[in-house]
Amino acid sequence: MDLLSKGDLQTLMAIQQGPCISLFMPTHRAGPQTQQDPVRFKNLLSTAEEQMVAQGIRAPEAKAFLEPTQKLLQDSLFWQHQSDGLALFLCAEYFRFFRLPLDFQELVVVADRFHIKPLLPLFSGDGRFYILALSQNEVRLLQGTRDIVQEINPQGIPHSLAEALRYDDPQRQLQFHTQTAGGPNKRSAMFHGHGVGADDTKDNILRYCQQIDRGLHEVLKDEQAPLVCAGVDYLLSIYKEANTYSPLMDKGVDGNPEEMSEEDLHKRAWSIVEPYFEREQQEALAQYRQFIGTGKGSHDVKEIIPAASFGRVEALFCAVGIQQWGLFDADTGSVTLHDRKQPGDEDLFDSAAVQTLLHGGTVYGMEPEAVPDGAPLAALFRY
Repeated sequence: MDLLSKGDLQTLMAIQQGPCISLFMPTHRAGPQTQQDPVRFKNLLSTAEEQMVAQGIRAPEAKAFLEPTQKLLQDSLFWQHQSDGLALFLCAEYFRFFRLPLDFQELVVVADRFHIKPLLPLFSGDGRFYILALSQNEVRLLQGTRDIVQEINPQGIPHSLAEALRYDDPQRQLQFHTQTAGGPNKRSAMFHGHGVGADDTKDNILRYCQQIDRGLHEVLKDEQAPLVCAGVDYLLSIYKEANTYSPLMDKGVDGNPEEMSEEDLHKRAWSIVEPYFEREQQEALAQYRQFIGTGKGSHDVKEIIPAASFGRVEALFCAVGIQQWGLFDADTGSVTLHDRKQPGDEDLFDSAAVQTLLHGGTVYGMEPEAVPDGAPLAALFRY
């Protein structure tokens, strides 16, 4: 499936020349419901076309603008390989879609910039993490949140020890093959070479882990989400020796991950990262309560919006499902709020969340009643 990185988020945020179409919809991984997903997609495209016409774009031009999406609509194989939600972004010079482990509400926004907020659960401080399922025969990388998980297929990471050694150092004259062990789908690694012993085996596995670590850095660059490793103790201890990704959790999922389903890995990994997320959020809330009224904390939207844009927000507490339309002038720092969306408006809560993330802050998407001080938006400032 697709990996949505902070770099992708930055690209989406940088585009501010409309019309920009943002489309979100729930999808299904399997079953007869997959046949209804393209119908739902077609209806949302019609909604996007109607919004474009309502904004003064001629109907033939709107239809032509949406033409790139028609290939997806007609691709039956595409709809049979979905995750929990589909996010699509289209403008004159950009077209990208992501199949993500998020159960989106149906939404179409046509504006001068892309609408990002439905993606925030993947970046918020209350639940995005990765699982590296590691064995000598298989490497799997999964992205998860509190409720959902999906396997992703990154480039640049070896899929097995055999593959890693095949392209590593041919001068070692190491031969490698596998044989069936304990069943038709079980494979055990065997090494033959000059003086191969325990030290050589560990050295080979260390080089394997170092290749994985290098590949992960390309995939998870600029990320700060926790990483949980799953594997047997011996392999995990060697991987920790090779690891350079700082948010690696000390505790891992013990056992052979080849025998674990995505759901098993998710459940066991979440039990490891949940205390980490809860501690981080509670500490941020405690700091907010400590500093509110001192200039380092606020629930005033007109103060938070420019602070987020200028990189002052350390932690943002944002009510999910609520939009605040308006305008922000970066030159003057002024914020104008509107009860209803007007031409040129943006969702200021969405903008504050994205700017906070892009400047290295943390966003906590919360139920409206959980945001401190009964406000839809609250922030802890760096200064």
